[in-house]
Amino acid sequence: MGEEAKYIVALDQGTTSSRTIVYDSQGSEVSRATAPLAISCPQDGWVEQDANEIWSSQFKSFKIACEKIDLNNILALGITNQRETVVCWNPKSGEILAPAIVWQCRRSASICAGLKESGFEKIIAEKTGLVVDAYFSGSKIAWLLENISGLREKVEAGNAVFGTVDSWLIYNLSGRAANSLYTEPSNASRTMLYNILTHDWDPQLLEMLNVPIECLPAVVKSSGTFPEAEIEGVRIPITGVLGDQQASLYGLGCLEVGSAKCTFGTGAFMLINSGESPEYSSSGLVSTVAWKVNSETCSYAIEGSVFMAGALVQWLRDELGFFESSEDSEELASKVDDSGGVIIVPAFTGLGAPHWDDSARGMIIGLTRKTSSSHLARAVLEALAHQVADLIDCLPAESVKQLRIDGGMSANTLFAQILSNLCNIEVLVSDNLESTAFGAAKLAAESVGICGENGNFNSSSENANFLKPQLSNGELSRQRQLWSSAVERSK
Repeated sequence: MGEEAKYIVALDQGTTSSRTIVYDSQGSEVSRATAPLAISCPQDGWVEQDANEIWSSQFKSFKIACEKIDLNNILALGITNQRETVVCWNPKSGEILAPAIVWQCRRSASICAGLKESGFEKIIAEKTGLVVDAYFSGSKIAWLLENISGLREKVEAGNAVFGTVDSWLIYNLSGRAANSLYTEPSNASRTMLYNILTHDWDPQLLEMLNVPIECLPAVVKSSGTFPEAEIEGVRIPITGVLGDQQASLYGLGCLEVGSAKCTFGTGAFMLINSGESPEYSSSGLVSTVAWKVNSETCSYAIEGSVFMAGALVQWLRDELGFFESSEDSEELASKVDDSGGVIIVPAFTGLGAPHWDDSARGMIIGLTRKTSSSHLARAVLEALAHQVADLIDCLPAESVKQLRIDGGMSANTLFAQILSNLCNIEVLVSDNLESTAFGAAKLAAESVGICGENGNFNSSSENANFLKPQLSNGELSRQRQLWSSAVERSK
């Protein structure tokens, strides 16, 4: 690249790592860096992180990825982030006031149970598109206000605010100004406090959870309306922000109604573009904002969330010691033709969509004296695929004809074929496994006018791998029935 090369930089803040990818103005990757991020489980069902480490790991990856480029040549920053995770800090000083409550955390389940007992499920569903569950941010904020001594008083004095990870990153990037509190609709719509029809924090929802509006960030559109970043004396526009799953939908080019993707990271998240009007599911899926790139229109998506995906492979690696690298799971599982009758239900932190069961717990059934580590590894891959198949079963028959997949697990060809088999659908494995970062970069680039007819930042699939289902209808039905029976036993 010459001295006058221009760049778009994507900050991809995930659950277990923070990543930065630098793209040139044509959308080609120039460099990348990843910094690990610790996660803590202090009690059963509790999951938390150090918010300062979230920021420091993201900045570390930025510094490494950008060490060979002139920061003055960065045209724009795009941000994508783990959603639903809540950070609480003092906006005047930047002091962290509580652990970051991670999206997987179930500590606020009793608050959600109270909302259900009070009959608020219907109004919450109508206004937010969500089910009442501890997964979403609002109950986490309510829990912090109820359980951190003096926190509500700090809110009243203007010394405490809450934000999802995008807000925390924007605050730090822009010099920690007290008034630099922003989020956008794809993240706000995951809080259970944001009305996806009126596009603002909803007074009735705030009252239900006893959350003051003063402690929440301003909601602006997803592109081109954020404060500038100030890094080493260089001011860089932040022009695109999306929650990680919406960024992946954008990056994979799912811009038409009915196009669908599933991203496999710590969890698995299937989104279907539903156009400019929200669609409501009666089967456990949720309606969410996909993105809002101008003031007039908003795009929506239907979503199903699986809590344990890559995290289940990590469990085999870290807790059971089956292999040293998660990539080795394919080789181990390939040593057998099937799971030998073993079924794993990965309800380690309860079950997400479409079950939404806090009390469910993980289970392994079908063990025999012949069960090997390969059978268990194969059962893990099948469990991931079955969970996605549960989501697809909630949709009208054949409404989704192809599923685009990305994320770490999508590089596992055996898994991708198992997924196609059990979902009974064509699977397109993206040639860009980093579509989350790419989506944020694409949105940021479009906001500064370097995309369009010249083909920059196109979501190419010319090298994608297409897989078709290979199971007979009878065998598919048998395996799905065995899975459903196992899930019921886990509840």
